[in-house]
Amino acid sequence: MNDKLKNGLVLGTMTALLAGLSLWCWIGKDPDFSESERRVLAKFPKLSAETLISGKFMTDFETYAMDQFPLRDSFRTLQSAAKLGAFAQLDNNGLYTKDGYLAKMEYPMQETMLDNAAAKFQFLYDTYMKEQGSQVYFSIIPDKHYFLGEGRLAMDYDKLVASMREKTEYMQYIDIFPCLELEDYYRTDTHWRQERIGDVADTLANAMGVTLSGNYTQNTLDHPFYGVYYGQLALPVKPDTLYYLTSDTLNSCVVTSYNTGLPVEKPLYDMEAAAGRDPYEMFLCGSDALVTIENPNAQTDKELIVFRDSFGSSLVPLLAEGYAKITVVDIRYVQSAMLGNLVEFKGQDVLFLYSTLVLNNSMGLR
Repeated sequence: MNDKLKNGLVLGTMTALLAGLSLWCWIGKDPDFSESERRVLAKFPKLSAETLISGKFMTDFETYAMDQFPLRDSFRTLQSAAKLGAFAQLDNNGLYTKDGYLAKMEYPMQETMLDNAAAKFQFLYDTYMKEQGSQVYFSIIPDKHYFLGEGRLAMDYDKLVASMREKTEYMQYIDIFPCLELEDYYRTDTHWRQERIGDVADTLANAMGVTLSGNYTQNTLDHPFYGVYYGQLALPVKPDTLYYLTSDTLNSCVVTSYNTGLPVEKPLYDMEAAAGRDPYEMFLCGSDALVTIENPNAQTDKELIVFRDSFGSSLVPLLAEGYAKITVVDIRYVQSAMLGNLVEFKGQDVLFLYSTLVLNNSMGLR
């Protein structure tokens, strides 16, 4: 084959490919949501003289084009496979795979973010707990990178814990790092596995002066669990199996969500959410801002307030046996200054339970 014919075939193939992709872009329906990335995709930007002159149209169009590119997920998979395989890079935009686990690098430690988190906690303590005589506890959950980060950029987790303890000396710190290992986390997701953290619940409960029996029945979600890192890294890996724990005590608990401002009774485990985009949302009303768990069979009248992030969704139910009532608050979704209108603070035990991911990126705390 002579060079002229060869060049013509290459040019013709590329022209046909580009024309086909362009046609696909223009006649295909733009998806609204990326199931793999769990986010809303950009739509075609508004075209006007103002947006053209300001440059906003082209900026927004670039975002739109990247989000709506044909076969985008396939190209994302190819990119990850090339970077992590063929080119032997340690990560792809901070995401990586190691020992069968998908994870994200958390680096560097951001002291200003720790200061911000500590300031939020101090405000809550001074405003609602200090004069009520509450016993206040604090525990930090390590993210998965703590166990997998050797050989990659990783922050000093010991320094993070020491810094947060110094900033929250009015709290009693409960160390749960020794209770955890890599296998306690989902392979494809950020979070820990509920069936593996009974010892974490025991450690917290014992430090707060309550006892748990730990008698549960393990149940299996009947469809595979593809966690958040599965979609973000876009590599074809085996999904997780999601388990959840039940007991006579948990079955009798009354769960109430105040996410709308009005009390709405909800299940402890939401099976509709389990079949949705993020099955981990099945645990304790998912990301609802304010939830209560009342245990009618409690052998005590003790109450607990838990300030938490999403890791707490699967952990808090395991503490229900030890309390008559647990109030669960997520200040990523409710203003701290408004809590006095929503929660009656009357000297209950209080637990601040936060992951290193949220503490090191705390601007979402309100």
